[in-house]
Amino acid sequence: MAKVLLVDDELTMVQMVGEMLRADHHEVAPFTNASAALDAMETVCPELVITDLYTEKSNPAGLEILQRARALNPPPQVILMTAFGTVETAVDAMKKGAYDFVEKPFKLEELRQCVQRALSYNEAVSENQYLRKQLKSKYKFSQIVGTAPKMQEVFKLIERVANTDSTILILGESGTGKELVARALHFNSRRQSAPFVPINCSALPENLLESELFGHRRGAFTGAVNDKKGLFQEADGGTIFLDEIASMPSVLQSRLLRVLQEKEVRRVGENTPFFVNVRVLAATNEPLEQKIKAGTFREDLFYRLNVIAIPMPSLRERREDIPLLVAHFLHDKVSPRTGKPFRITREAMAALEAHDWPGNVRELENAIERAAALCDGDMLQAGDLPPIFSRYDIQTAQSMEPDSRVNPAQASTVLPEILKSNAAGAPEAPDESRPLDSLKGFLHDQEVLHIKKSMAMAEGDKEKAAALLGISLATLYRKLMEIGD
Repeated sequence: MAKVLLVDDELTMVQMVGEMLRADHHEVAPFTNASAALDAMETVCPELVITDLYTEKSNPAGLEILQRARALNPPPQVILMTAFGTVETAVDAMKKGAYDFVEKPFKLEELRQCVQRALSYNEAVSENQYLRKQLKSKYKFSQIVGTAPKMQEVFKLIERVANTDSTILILGESGTGKELVARALHFNSRRQSAPFVPINCSALPENLLESELFGHRRGAFTGAVNDKKGLFQEADGGTIFLDEIASMPSVLQSRLLRVLQEKEVRRVGENTPFFVNVRVLAATNEPLEQKIKAGTFREDLFYRLNVIAIPMPSLRERREDIPLLVAHFLHDKVSPRTGKPFRITREAMAALEAHDWPGNVRELENAIERAAALCDGDMLQAGDLPPIFSRYDIQTAQSMEPDSRVNPAQASTVLPEILKSNAAGAPEAPDESRPLDSLKGFLHDQEVLHIKKSMAMAEGDKEKAAALLGISLATLYRKLMEIGD
């Protein structure tokens, strides 16, 4: 059902069309006077306007109604009717934003189908706008989780360069969020309404990658039964993201260099170039300087790509963000899928903070998803974490009382809270049989002794022991793991 503003100076026409619309369960606001219809436009807020072009025989007031309707927010679709229509009038009306044009006399079924198409189109436009708004919101810089100083530097940099056309090289280990940054750059730029086209350069063999990137002409090679547009053409007006650029074969590197220099693409098997207006973002988890020295990556291409470099820190370089990331995964990803809120014990959180995370944020997300799937109830215990975390005093984690648990919605308050443990540590003398012929061995023994004395003074309370030692709780966990305590 839709609100329809109906305007015609013939009462019979208004009654006939109005009955048809009401029979289709639409809400109709009928007018036989153009001025009255214009005055009521903003009050009615129609989703569709059906108006006679010449409401007063020789006065094309319908064009004024069209103009006023298209100025509304959101603008309704407009169908014009006239018994005096000409091709020129129809073209002029369509240029001014009319959805369609029907000439009197018309069959009611013809008008009904026109109304249905107009409303379907309006719905599609609204849905498209909603999805774009959701995408833009999803990839706002504020949606990239992190408060660590290194992440703040990243935020400042990508915010400054998002709305430029500069080529950007995103650097970082696997799992650090390079594609998320690329999408944020695109959806916060003036190209946001155009396509964002990602491709992993390591996922395809050379011949397929060439065809995917640049397209091919029918008959260019065995199996090329049709012309194919490449991804550069698909991304025209928008952004192409070349992930794992270091793995691109040398032959394709030279072709990519030409695209960056000339803004032209030649399909496989074709000599005629296509101009493309594409912003290029690239990413790599390998040091390109080493690839250049090894002769597997072109130095001139590196300088073309490395106009602006955005280095992504590893998760072990920003451990203070782990509670925020855990809260994000539980609240925004796991809970919506499972339909229940999850929390996590502080002991489990400390174990997460102590891990080195070679897989970075992606590894953390997988660990949280696994723990949520295996836990009993809605409280993630250290024992629910992957087996590698069994080294982080799981027995202590399982003995935690309910009042010492962490709610991820309050992750920003996690670090200053007290983390208690029932495990007691007793001091042990260092290994006397070790020959003290090196400073490293001597210092190791002294560190072990000092840590165990601190644990004894704190009566097994790791929080207090960490405070006595002047180190973080996560560092203490790593030290205890290294000495096997």
